[in-house]
Amino acid sequence: QVQLVESGGGSVQAGGSLGLSCAASGTIFRPNTMGWYRQTPGDQRELVATITSQSRIINYGNSVKGRFTISRDNVKNTVYLQMNSLQPDDTAVYYCNLNQRRQDAWGQGTLVTVSS
Repeated sequence: QVQLVESGGGSVQAGGSLGLSCAASGTIFRPNTMGWYRQTPGDQRELVATITSQSRIINYGNSVKGRFTISRDNVKNTVYLQMNSLQPDDTAVYYCNLNQRRQDAWGQGTLVTVSS
């Protein structure tokens, strides 16, 4: 079983920056992919960014390319998301994800609010 604990959400004004982190614990296999998704009420969960365990493959959602940066520390089993130039449309609950052996684990979510 895998547990994911997110931290770093909060409120910021448009144009500001926030950083998120997510620490994984439990039974973790390699290779795996860790990442971030976000969701607003009434919408489907959408991809923000993912990164493979060797950091060789990184994917970003179109709406965050050039503004967000994902990274990971395999020793700490932690994934990070640096969010710059935040806009009100980035307001959402951000969920951490770990995918391994075709199984998904999710964090509890952290709220990011961007005011104009």
